[in-house]
Amino acid sequence: MTNVLIGLCCALFALSPASGLNHLYGTGDTLLQAQTAYFAHWGVIPRDLWSGSPHALLTPLTALFVHGSWLHLLGNVLFLYVFGGMAESRMGRLPFTVFYLGTGYLALLGYAAAHATSGQTLVGASGSISGVLGAFLYLFPKARVTSIFPFLFFLPLRFPAWIVLLFWFVLQWLAAQRDPSGPGVAYLAHVVGFALGFLYAWGRYRGASVVATRGNTPATEGESQQ
Repeated sequence: MTNVLIGLCCALFALSPASGLNHLYGTGDTLLQAQTAYFAHWGVIPRDLWSGSPHALLTPLTALFVHGSWLHLLGNVLFLYVFGGMAESRMGRLPFTVFYLGTGYLALLGYAAAHATSGQTLVGASGSISGVLGAFLYLFPKARVTSIFPFLFFLPLRFPAWIVLLFWFVLQWLAAQRDPSGPGVAYLAHVVGFALGFLYAWGRYRGASVVATRGNTPATEGESQQ
C-alpha cells in the first residue's frame, strides 16, 4: 500500500493543474485560476470546515492527495517511501492504510481547529506521513536511517531513527511555535500527526516484540528490537 499511495499522489498531481503538465487547464492566468479553484475544491479551508457541509467534512481526506508543487510532492513521497514500507510491514496492509488515512484526517482537523477562522487552503499528505514517522519512532527506534544535514556539510550519515525523528519533531514544534498564524507550511499538522502516530503505535504494540525488517525501504536498515 505504501507504493500504491505514492503512485496515487504522483498520478493525481500529474493530472492536476498544479503540475503544469495537463494542457487542458491552459496557461498563464487561466492556469492560475484553475489551480486556485482546484486547491479550494479539494483542500481544507478551516473556516468552511465547521459549516457542517458534507463536502467540507470530506476535504481533510481529499487534501491528503493534493500537492501544491513538485517540491511539495517529492518531499512527501520521499519520506513516505523511506519510512512507510517498514511501518506497513509491521501493521499489515489494511491496518496501515486505515492508519494513514485516519491520522492524516485528524492531523488536518487539528490544524483547522487551531485556525478555525482561517481562509487559507491546506493541502498535502504531510499530516499522514508525520503519523507514519511517529509510529516508526516507536516501532523501530534503533533502525539506521541515512540522513543529510546542511550543518554537517551535506554528508550522508547514518543515525538511529530515534535521533533523526526526534530532531525532526523538535524542528516542527519550534516552527509551529514561531508561526502560530499558519501561513506557508502547516507545521502544527505535522506535530499533531506525529503525536497521533506515536500514540497509536504505543497503544497498539506496547509490550509486543518488534522485529524490524527491510521491507521496501532501502534507506533504512532494520535491527532486532525488544
